[in-house]
Amino acid sequence: MTPVSAEDLAEHYGPRYKWYVTGTVMLGTSAMVLSATIVNVALPDIMGEFGMGQDKAQWLSTAFLAAMTATMLVTAWAIGRFGTRSTYIAALVVFSASSILGGLSPNGDVLILARTLQGAAAGLVQPLAMVVIFRAFPPSERGTAMGIYGVGVILAPALGPTLGGMLIDNYTWRDVFYLGPPFCFAGILLAPTFLATRPAGRPVAFDIVGFALLSVAIAALLTSMANGQRQGWDSPLVTGGFVVTALGTLGFIWHENRTQTPILSLGVYLNPRFAAASAVAFILGLGLYGSTYLVPLFVQTVQGYTPTESGLLLMPAGLALGVVFPLAGRLSDRLPPYVLILSGLALFGVSSALMSAADTSTDFWVFAGWVVVGRIGLGLILPSLNVGALRVLDPALVSQGAGAINFMRQLGGAVGVGALSVALERQTALHADAFNALQTGGPAATETLNRLAVLMARAGIPDSPLLSLHSLEAYRFLSSMIAAQASVMGFRDSFLLVGVIFFVALVPAWLMRPRRNG
Repeated sequence: MTPVSAEDLAEHYGPRYKWYVTGTVMLGTSAMVLSATIVNVALPDIMGEFGMGQDKAQWLSTAFLAAMTATMLVTAWAIGRFGTRSTYIAALVVFSASSILGGLSPNGDVLILARTLQGAAAGLVQPLAMVVIFRAFPPSERGTAMGIYGVGVILAPALGPTLGGMLIDNYTWRDVFYLGPPFCFAGILLAPTFLATRPAGRPVAFDIVGFALLSVAIAALLTSMANGQRQGWDSPLVTGGFVVTALGTLGFIWHENRTQTPILSLGVYLNPRFAAASAVAFILGLGLYGSTYLVPLFVQTVQGYTPTESGLLLMPAGLALGVVFPLAGRLSDRLPPYVLILSGLALFGVSSALMSAADTSTDFWVFAGWVVVGRIGLGLILPSLNVGALRVLDPALVSQGAGAINFMRQLGGAVGVGALSVALERQTALHADAFNALQTGGPAATETLNRLAVLMARAGIPDSPLLSLHSLEAYRFLSSMIAAQASVMGFRDSFLLVGVIFFVALVPAWLMRPRRNG
């Protein structure tokens, strides 16, 4: 079969081709990014059905993001070896099959495997879609193009929890896995018409050594982070994992600088403005996926929201993104990208700082407003970040640059979910210990216990002179109050940590400014 290039298709379909191909690749992108975060609202139900603790349940998010991070760098090779069309269709088939496996999972291990396969397929599609859209639009419209791309990348995880919550409350958590396949089937039907086949020329060899080293480093890092709080940060498993991470990372850098066919061209990071954009992308991924993990967990475990209510909390933010993205895309064609990126980082930092004041009595619409502020910030960042990062590279490096910038964002997401899960658990435990120390033998604690015992007696709860049930129940009630308050403080610290990181990201964003001659 004679290879069909994107130029041939553009000549055949005319000016409308850029919209045809954009719609085709965004079907798969939206379905996959939607699945990245939709499971978050189902975590309490999944943990209850399979008896999973938080340390294992967080793998439902981190396994997806880690697999996506690793396979993103395979995209450039896969397109060169199999063509855009075949790569896209194969990824959609794998994703659909793993989604069905997730919905039918008999235990937590199979479910984590399904999430890993989902992430591996999603890692191929995201940079593929970015490259296809970037090349389909003329240079003067690429900011608009990245705004459209950003709708799928950010709007899908913003709306995903809402749809997932409704499905969980009305059906079961398993149904959230069946949302993606219909979009994938539509993408499979359109791909043969609008996507190019294998490009002419000899494909490069696959960098299997680099891919293996990178995968081992990421897996070891996330495993160590997940087990540090349980096993101890100085345990052989955790310290050994960090050593493997360091060795794998150094081996990856050494190998990539010497191989003729690197899976990641490290030369793109020698461009200072691209390196600064990559740092911002890492923090963007941390904030997007980390906050989308924390917010549903907070409102369900602390404020007692149902999955539907926790999803609806993010709905105004999703609608705000739908308005902001097209505007941000057009603005990025007219304004220096770093201006919009700085504004977006500041808004998200303020949003996270506001969330650090949340407690059990925080009003629904107040919390939703805080989330909206952060999502507006994200809406300003992504189109400008992609345009600003790829614009400074030579045209021959655009494909590698797209893979690298997406890789950094997803790595930030994978590390962010793991790190924030650790921070939440650690800070909650520290606050619980501090609160318990204040209660031991203190007059305030004694008075509280006595009053609780009196209230129980007035309520008609029987007491036993041998067991002193009133005292036992009073102690139990006080312990639950302390645990609840410690949980609130743990979430507050985690939100504040996200805000601080985003304010720190203002430094690399400022370094994205173009240098002035003379």
